[in-house]
Amino acid sequence: MDYSLILTSLMLLSGVFWLAYFFLQRNNQAFEDSRAGKWLGTLGSLFPVLLVVVSLRSFVFEPFKIPSGSMMPTLLIGDFIVVNKYSYGLRLPVTHTKIWDTGEPERGDVMVFRYPEDPNVNYIKRVVGLPGDEVTYRNKVLFINGELMSQERIGMWIGEGRNRNPPGRRPQLFQEDLGDVEHQIVIYPDQPDRRVQTWTVPEGHYFVVGDNRDQSADSRVWGFVPERHLVGKATRIWMHWDCSQGCIGWDRIGQAIE
Repeated sequence: MDYSLILTSLMLLSGVFWLAYFFLQRNNQAFEDSRAGKWLGTLGSLFPVLLVVVSLRSFVFEPFKIPSGSMMPTLLIGDFIVVNKYSYGLRLPVTHTKIWDTGEPERGDVMVFRYPEDPNVNYIKRVVGLPGDEVTYRNKVLFINGELMSQERIGMWIGEGRNRNPPGRRPQLFQEDLGDVEHQIVIYPDQPDRRVQTWTVPEGHYFVVGDNRDQSADSRVWGFVPERHLVGKATRIWMHWDCSQGCIGWDRIGQAIE
C-alpha cells in the first residue's frame, strides 16, 4: 500500500475543500452557518494537519516496522525504527524526484530503499558497496576493492521471542569491520557457501546486504539499488513489540542503529 500517495491525495483534497470554504464564506456570510458550510469547513480544517504530516514524512523523518529477520542482530522482528529522510537528498512525495542534494550513502549505513523489483515495497539493508567498488563474497567474507573486511567470532547467536534461533540451528555471531564502521553479523556455519561471487557496482547504484548473511535476499540475489530508489538512513529504534516476551521491549527503545 502506497501510504505516501494516500496521504498526499488526502492533503490535496482537503486543500480543495479549504480553498472552497474560504472563498464561499468570504462572499457569503450566511454560508458559514449553513450545513454545507460546516461540513466544508470541517473537511478543510484537515488541510494544515495533513500538510504538516506529509511534509514531515516526506522531508524529515518517517517510521518503519521491521517485518523480517534479515537484519539480525542489528534489527529484530518487531522493531519500529525512525528513518532520516534528508540524509540522501530531499525528494517529492509520490514521484520521488530529488529536489535538493543533502548527502550520499556511506559504507556501513543501514539504509531504507524501494525494492528494485517492486518499488512499492520498502527494504532495509546495510550498504557495503559504493559506486565504482568491486565487491567479492567468498566463504561468507566480504572483500571490497580487494581488501578483506575482517570478521571476529564473538560466540553463538541466541535470539529471543519471535527472533529465537530456528530449532536445531547454531548460528554464530561475528564482529565485522567495514573500515569506518564495525557492526555485528550472524552466520550459519551449517549452511555452507563455497561460491566466489564478484560484482562491480555501477555509477549511481549501491550494493547492499543483510546482517543476517545466510537469511537475507539482497544485492547478492537481485542486484544493485539505483540512487533514485533511496528512501533514507535508519537512525534509531523507537519501539520494540513482541508479545511472546511481554509485548514492549523496553531495553531496545531509543537504541541507535549502527
